[in-house]
Amino acid sequence: MPRPDIRFYGILDADRLAGLDLPALAVASVKGGVTILQLRDKTGSTRRMIDTARGIRNALNGAAPLLINDRVDVALASGAEGVHLGREDMAPAEARGILGKGPIIGVTIKNEADLAALDPTLVDYGCIGGVFATTSKQNPDPPVGLHGLAHLRQLAAKSGLPVGAIAGIELANTAPCIGAGADGVALISALYLTADVESTARAFRAAIDSALAARGAA
Repeated sequence: MPRPDIRFYGILDADRLAGLDLPALAVASVKGGVTILQLRDKTGSTRRMIDTARGIRNALNGAAPLLINDRVDVALASGAEGVHLGREDMAPAEARGILGKGPIIGVTIKNEADLAALDPTLVDYGCIGGVFATTSKQNPDPPVGLHGLAHLRQLAAKSGLPVGAIAGIELANTAPCIGAGADGVALISALYLTADVESTARAFRAAIDSALAARGAA
């Protein structure tokens, strides 16, 4: 199976974006260049999460894959294209056993131990972070910074696993993240809390593509 395109990863956080139309935000961001999406909902009920995921998928109509944060059951019930798993979630091997070969499985990578524990045949990508400080998620671990991102990226490259950068990503630090080796960047607030999501997405996508081209990775 080909690896997913994680160049531009939009995270729809139901708590951070409370009261906003998540399906509409998803569509606007994909029109602007987002290549993959994730639904995160840490406080809502299972039913709400399934309904929201279905609404987003219906609005997207196949334009980009939708992954579910943490919840393999919600991914299955909603028909989502996969899951993103943190270190406290279901193990990738167990998730792969439930989901089968087709769905996308992504994982969070915070340090060398996380990488060492990974089987790259079971997962499709990793997100390294937090790279910078962020208010979008409580994170007990200190930011890894660009140096840490570059170091973990070099280790991940040995397995061929694509990795994105997450946490505190803004337009100004997008190119440095790509230059440090990230295959893409993940955004919440810097994209979805702006006045014009589609235009903002276009600006980020241009920066991402330009940085990848400069690195010879486009």
